[in-house]
Amino acid sequence: MNNSSSSSTGAQKPSGDSTGPAPQAPVWRAWQEESGPEPVKALTREQVQQLGLQRPSVSVWQVLLWQALVGVVMALALGLWSGRWSWALSLLYGAAAVVVPGLVFARGLTGRLASINPGTAVMGFFVWEFVKIGLTLALLVAAPRLVTDLSWPALLVGLVVTMKVVWPVVWFKSRQRRAT
Repeated sequence: MNNSSSSSTGAQKPSGDSTGPAPQAPVWRAWQEESGPEPVKALTREQVQQLGLQRPSVSVWQVLLWQALVGVVMALALGLWSGRWSWALSLLYGAAAVVVPGLVFARGLTGRLASINPGTAVMGFFVWEFVKIGLTLALLVAAPRLVTDLSWPALLVGLVVTMKVVWPVVWFKSRQRRAT
């Protein structure tokens, strides 16, 4: 029996003197071979300034202020509409479970130690994000003990809506600055 031409499954092993077509590169690599890397162009100081004017940033403090205002307005509206002030307090507590950790996070990122060097800034971001998540969870766990007649649906509505306020604020601010 010839061991070089067959295996235990009966498949043929390729021989060194194959007369078939030469093997081609896999299809998924074809795009790499067709185009070379595009050169990276450094921007001039004027181009960077123009780019900053075209895409202005939104302050984290503005976003937190809007989140707090939306939470208070929603809680007041719910209390006045339903007459159940325990629901309004639950909704307000849900908003606070977003705003208070956000304030701690923002303060931590804008501190002196956060801007020493890029490595410290990245590490600080992760540390303060972990603190923010932990504080949010602690506030949610403490909610039944701190809010009498807690309404979980109202708390969750306050939590989710307050978290989502960031997108309309960013959108509105970018449209406002583009118009001027």
